[in-house]
Amino acid sequence: MASWNSTPLEVLYEIFGWLAFVSWSISFYPQVILNFRRRSVVGLNFDFVLLNLTKHSAYMIYNVCLYFSPVIQKQYYEKYGYGEMIPVAANDVAFSLHAVLLTAITLVQIAIFERGPQKISKISMAIVAAVWLFAGICFFIALPRHSWLWLISIFNSIQVFMTVIKYIPQAVMNFRRKSTDGFSIGNILLDFLGGMSSYGQMAMQSIDQNSWVNFYGNIGKTLLSLISIFFDLLFMCQHYILYPANKFQTTPKVSKDKVEPLIVPSEPLQSENV
Repeated sequence: MASWNSTPLEVLYEIFGWLAFVSWSISFYPQVILNFRRRSVVGLNFDFVLLNLTKHSAYMIYNVCLYFSPVIQKQYYEKYGYGEMIPVAANDVAFSLHAVLLTAITLVQIAIFERGPQKISKISMAIVAAVWLFAGICFFIALPRHSWLWLISIFNSIQVFMTVIKYIPQAVMNFRRKSTDGFSIGNILLDFLGGMSSYGQMAMQSIDQNSWVNFYGNIGKTLLSLISIFFDLLFMCQHYILYPANKFQTTPKVSKDKVEPLIVPSEPLQSENV
């Protein structure tokens, strides 16, 4: 197992990692708090939440298994070399566990708060069902040969796939409504910070080891950050540029009693019948 060559880089690695954890973890709370204060989930796309739960569940399985299982770690070293480091850190495990919990809470809010006419689409339910069916089939394929690294790599690929598609329903919904009202921008800003910090963490490890294996050895984490940053920029563009909250301002109503003529005569009008 590889060890760190530079203490400062190791410290920066931990700082970036936990900054990503804190940013990504806190990013769930603005939406939860917004829903609670409004007692409404109108403006939040339900497909986004359902796909997000599937995504984080798959990511949790990958992180927990690779971080805690000596068997899977051995298979990783055999594939990528014993001189490499495991690309999953403690903050990755903590984040994914926390993400599943908070996303589940958001689903509960969808069930109990005002939601208008919106429902979870059949397409999203079909995608989720197909994904878990595929994962189950892969489990039985991996079982005879104990190909656990391959199996968790499937879960890693699932979370990448779900990351690609999960943002699309919310982005389309914002476009159709020409508004981001009900969708917390705080979530997006913190998610953006988390994505940048995650890249910083991986870069510190790569520089120290003089190897970029951790980028493609954990392609899921790499693509997760890249895709998240792309959609975060899109949502920020929608919120601040395309559909700002204060874009439409109503003109204050003026009482009829206070309406004055546009032109005030300089002299009083005289009657023609003087």
